Amino acid sequence: MNELYNELLSCYEAVESKLPFRPELGLILGSGLGDFASKMDVICTIEYKDIPGFPVSTVSGHVGRFVFGRIGDKNVVCMQGRVHYYEGYPVGKVVMPVRLMKLMGIKALIVTNAAGGINTAFKPGDLMVITDHITSFVPSPLIGENIDELGVRFPDMSQVYDMDYRRQMQSCAEKLNMELKSGVYIQLTGPNYETPAEIRMCRALGADAVGMSTAIEAMTARHAGVKVFGMSLITNYASGISNEPLSHEEVKKVADMAGAGFGSLMEEFIKEMVI
Repeated sequence: MNELYNELLSCYEAVESKLPFRPELGLILGSGLGDFASKMDVICTIEYKDIPGFPVSTVSGHVGRFVFGRIGDKNVVCMQGRVHYYEGYPVGKVVMPVRLMKLMGIKALIVTNAAGGINTAFKPGDLMVITDHITSFVPSPLIGENIDELGVRFPDMSQVYDMDYRRQMQSCAEKLNMELKSGVYIQLTGPNYETPAEIRMCRALGADAVGMSTAIEAMTARHAGVKVFGMSLITNYASGISNEPLSHEEVKKVADMAGAGFGSLMEEFIKEMVI
């Protein structure tokens, strides 16, 4: 049997008896957005470090646990903190949480992140609905022996981010009198921020926002037949667009400031989602 799948099954066996329900929706909270979990009617939590063989987040601002609870009528498993390729994990380990949530039962996944704005029409604090992504600069999580139990060898990626969910989010934003941007997200490896020349390259490729996560998680979810919605919080201008130096502290500061609006919008969206 596939080694990665064996590891995944071991992780699932370690948490199966602790699950309060089979979640239908998974939610990955990006840098500075972890407080959204407080909006859930929390039932229990499982620390990543308590799952043998499971990757543990090492980044400041990423708590590192699964939170199980309800939002409206939805059973939700929320990741407070994700792991990144730049932390030194093989890409198969980076996406293991998505696959574990699939085994738990999720049918839909919301991925969020803090991102740099490449599109000059964007400003810090904007929310961008992800319409598509570019992953050409990070290894595909599907390289290697295929896990047939999860998905096909050559999965279609013509619509990674569900069109109906994108329309529904726009409707929720209008209801709350909030403006949303939309655009293409590009994932680079990190952990360094990009050079101005690299940002010019990303813009030429058609990217509107840049970050160090999300796209390979979305790809993994689609491989496993899970529907995906993605959103970026624009926390800074990408390198070369402004004269300000980039820092993780500034990213977290903007994310904290935008957290309330993000939380209200996401809560409304989840309550109205059709899974």
